Amino acid sequence: MHKFAKGAVLALFSIAITACSSSPDEELKASKTSPDVLYSQARTSMELGNYSKAVRSLEALDSRYPFGPHKTQVQLDLIYAYYKLDDPASGIANIDRFIRLNPTHKDIDYVYYMRGLVNMQSDSYMFHDMLNIDRTDRDPQVAINAFKDFDRLIKSYPNSKYANDAAERMQYLKNRLAKYSINVAEYYMKMNAWSAAAIRAQSVMETYPGTSSTERALEIMADAYGELGQEKLKNNVLTVMKANYPDNKRLAD
Repeated sequence: MHKFAKGAVLALFSIAITACSSSPDEELKASKTSPDVLYSQARTSMELGNYSKAVRSLEALDSRYPFGPHKTQVQLDLIYAYYKLDDPASGIANIDRFIRLNPTHKDIDYVYYMRGLVNMQSDSYMFHDMLNIDRTDRDPQVAINAFKDFDRLIKSYPNSKYANDAAERMQYLKNRLAKYSINVAEYYMKMNAWSAAAIRAQSVMETYPGTSSTERALEIMADAYGELGQEKLKNNVLTVMKANYPDNKRLAD
């Protein structure tokens, strides 16, 4: 079984390399193709959903005709094609290059929006979502980056047609980041690091207000302050809980 699996992986790897590589004849043909024809081929490939083939045509255009008639659109199409191929490293590299070279482009809001989408894509785990596995304990850095990207888009281009969707995605990211902080706080509780737990839970209240983790953050703060003998702080937290979550079991203690 192990040998079969290893052989299958090697076979798939070989197929992938073959699919992504161009023969010398194809490369020679591409080198003699006009930029208009190359771009038309790339657009056709994208419309058909063949993003790997589209990337090959777009990269050929980008390298051979960097100042051609389609130069900025080629870069924008590359960003989208890499996103569809789930290649965040190439996507971010092209996005940052575009921003550096075209900071005042009419579609710069779209580029910042795509930066947020690509970072969100990096943070997602398709099979975890399919199996409904909660992995909010994973490193949140790319989620933080995505949040910042969408925040910049909304603040810099509030009238952008992407602003509303960006705002909705920010709320999702706030919930994800708040849950991560709750996981950290709960870890501190297991280690009897009550002060650290209280501080982390407080950060949820301050940084990610209005999320689904707010009630749990208050619970952690109440427990932590109780363990630390900070009765006044604990009572303040319980007062907030009573006003917002009157059915919470902590209030019956």
